[in-house]
Order: sequence, then structure tokens, then C-alpha cells
Amino acid sequence: MKAKTAVDIAGLKLKNPVLTASGTVGFGEEYAPYLDLSGLGALVVKTVTLKPRAGNPPPRITETPAGVINAVGLQNPGVEALVADILPRLARFDVPVIVSIAGETAGEYARLAGRLDGVPGIAALEVNISCPNVKAGGIAFGTEPAMTAEVVRLVKENTALPVIAKLSPNVTDIRIIALAAAGAGADALSLINTLSAMVIDVERRRPLLGNVFGGLSGPAVRPVAVRAVWQAYRAVEVPLIGMGGIMAARDALEFILAGARAVAVGTANLVDPGAAAAVAAGLEQYLAEQGIGDVNELVGAAHRTGG
Repeated sequence: MKAKTAVDIAGLKLKNPVLTASGTVGFGEEYAPYLDLSGLGALVVKTVTLKPRAGNPPPRITETPAGVINAVGLQNPGVEALVADILPRLARFDVPVIVSIAGETAGEYARLAGRLDGVPGIAALEVNISCPNVKAGGIAFGTEPAMTAEVVRLVKENTALPVIAKLSPNVTDIRIIALAAAGAGADALSLINTLSAMVIDVERRRPLLGNVFGGLSGPAVRPVAVRAVWQAYRAVEVPLIGMGGIMAARDALEFILAGARAVAVGTANLVDPGAAAAVAAGLEQYLAEQGIGDVNELVGAAHRTGG
């Protein structure tokens, strides 16, 4: 008998636990020629803001040992273009669509949530709280518990959709932020976002990226991400979506065993457009080989074996 791979994230029914990480497959259509989007657990689209954004100056991306640093700067066409043009085209794919949102103030998050509430084709909202709060001198919403809670609370007040708070690893204690987000009503947490990083061009003796700093992702961050999921699992009771350097099924299994009910594939999509599908297939193969009837049996299993 084929193992069960379906998972439930705050009432969102997914056929398997594999999602795409926001920003790594655009709005999904770009990858449709190479990846069966209908085979995903969910499609998390590129982060949208109230108004169109041009993003940061180039260079915007660079490879690093076992990873990538990006400083794209949330380039996107704005929420109105998403609603009018992009979401209707995504309707042809049999996959739940999760929309990632970001704002420069807590009020912008609230307005985005209200604008997207009730729009056909949206299964949930992922709240990107790694963005700087312009009213607080550029402090990222996700690095201060009170600001995290404020954003999550305002989003919850303005939508009936499931709300997933995406946590930043650039904090002293991820558990405090997880508790703040869950306490404010987040239905689920996704973690981690990228680690703050930079590269210096030694020939030109200047920062390589146009924005100076960027976000590090890829296999280099996976141990950090697994640790964060482990800690969050012990701190909160809401479902977790783990991400950070997942390149193959065994990587995804680390997150699931640490407590993630689902996982998101990110940087691997830049290397292999079919990476998410390969991870999903690899999970099914592992379940079959191990004689496990349901992937949910593995969620947090490492905590029950002496961790």
C-alpha cells in the first residue's frame, strides 16, 4: 500500500509536504515548463507589496561556498497586478497558492491582508517579517517580539485566510519570536528566512553586492535552520514549515524529524528546476523503504528518540 503523504497546515490540506520557498520560482508560471506545479504540496509565490518595487541595484546575487547570497530587494509588480493578472493564470494549476506579503509599516501588512482577503485562488498568506520597519529606523519586524506580534495581529484582523508567519534567523533566540507570532494568532510558522551576509570583492576592495548586504541561503544554512525548527517545535504548538538548504529528500527529512510538518525547497530550484518534485518523490521512496504508512508519523520523531 502506498504511504500517505498528505499533511494539514492550519486547515490547509496539502497532497504532500513539499512547497516552494517564496522568491525562488517567481510566481510559478516561470517554472511550469520544467516542473509539474500540480505535483507540489503548495506553491508559495514571490513576495508582493502594496506598490510595484524595482528592487535593489545590481549586482543582486552571488554564489558563496555551499550557498547563495541574494539582495534582489523584493522586486515585484505590486498587489494589484497579482490580483488582476497573475492569480487568474495560476488557476489552471491544481495546487494551493500561498501568497507572501511584505510591508514597510505594520499598516501596510494590514492593507495587503485586507486586499487579498476573499480573492479567489489564494489558499493562505505567508507574512514575510524580515523586512525593515521604516518607522522604527529600519529594524526588521521579525527581530523584535512586539513588532512581530503587532504585524501578525493586524494581518489576522484583516483576513480569514490561514496566516503563516515567516521567521528570521537573525535573532538572539528564535523561540521568543516564535512565541510572539503564535501568541498573536499565527496559524503556522515557516522558518527560516535567509541569514544576513555579505561578500567583499578583494580586487575592487568594495562590497560585491549593490546593496552591500544580502540574504544567505543554500546548504550552508541548513544546520542553522534545522536547529531553529527543533527549538520552535518545543516552544509552540502551531504547525511548522521548515526550509533552508534543502537539496534532496534526506535534507527534508531532517526538518520533518526536527518538527516540521511541511518543508519548502528554495535555492535548489535555482540549480535544478525540478528539485521540489525530486524531493517529494524521494520522501515517498523513503517511506516505502522504511515501511512507514504516513509521513505525519515522522513529524518531530527525533524529539521522541532521546533528543
